[in-house]
Amino acid sequence: MKKTVLLGAMTIAGLAAGAASAATMDDVKARGKLNCGVTTGLVGFAAPDANGEWDGFDVGVCRAVAAAVLGDPSAVEFVPTTGKTRFTALASGEIDMLARNTTWTFSRDVDLKFEFVGINYYDGQGFMVPKELGVSSAKELDGATVCIQTGTTTELNLADFFRANNISYEPVPIETNAEAQPLYLEGACDVYTTDASGLAATRAAFENPGDHVVLPEIISKEPLGPLVRHGDNEWGDVVRWTLNALIAAEELGVTSANIAELAAGTNNPEINRLLGTEGNLGEMLGLNADWAKMAIMAGGNYGELFETNIGENTPIGLSRGLNAQWTDGGLLYSPPFR
Repeated sequence: MKKTVLLGAMTIAGLAAGAASAATMDDVKARGKLNCGVTTGLVGFAAPDANGEWDGFDVGVCRAVAAAVLGDPSAVEFVPTTGKTRFTALASGEIDMLARNTTWTFSRDVDLKFEFVGINYYDGQGFMVPKELGVSSAKELDGATVCIQTGTTTELNLADFFRANNISYEPVPIETNAEAQPLYLEGACDVYTTDASGLAATRAAFENPGDHVVLPEIISKEPLGPLVRHGDNEWGDVVRWTLNALIAAEELGVTSANIAELAAGTNNPEINRLLGTEGNLGEMLGLNADWAKMAIMAGGNYGELFETNIGENTPIGLSRGLNAQWTDGGLLYSPPFR
């Protein structure tokens, strides 16, 4: 079994090394389009609407990168990936970046040869059960059947949690969130476990969300963020600093409503450098001076993306929590633009 796992890791690492030998940014510019890997469909984070247009919090990161590099937030080809296929798609060069509720872990970073460029959502694994089950704690789930996506950190976290609490479970393996929903609703599994944000998004899509409860336990750290291949540092810088631009813009009060006015020049040197009216940060990245301005205009700053797609006034209903700015007691903190 260990040999099989090792072979998979080596194969992905080998693919990544080969695909990274070419400069990704040159490929994206020549193609005139960003190939961005996303989930197969998670409302609020990445899902196509009735017209086939992709929308969501992770989709917003893809569009921001396309706007920064190509000047056009719509110049994106969204490639749906599952927990199993996402890493091969990135390693092989099928996609230029992955923005798909993917947890930053040691082995994914080091062994699979990927580079996580930041964290766009601080999360943790939780459990959802039907209210009629009468369960108030995950520690009461002894003998439960659990729907769980394969190829994810949730598999190992689940095994660790049940083992630590000396209780048993029966896994019901699924590959996508769309596959899990009907199985869970039909009672094929007593419990659905994934990142708490994913549970909120899944529950919001149910006909009767109030019939289901997310249990209080958070059993893991799940720092979610976009990633690229090892060995293409210039491209990694572009994706990293585009995400940082969205985070910094919120901290600095730069919004989609006032960015045109602020881009004319301000008394704040940090804002001026961010928006390209001072300094040469764009040139350092191989981009236009207004790269960050274009990225922010694509869907707003980090806070705007959050509130529009997954915030408390959406059906997903997530509070900022750890995903608040550091100035508001959260963990969001962008390095300086200087």
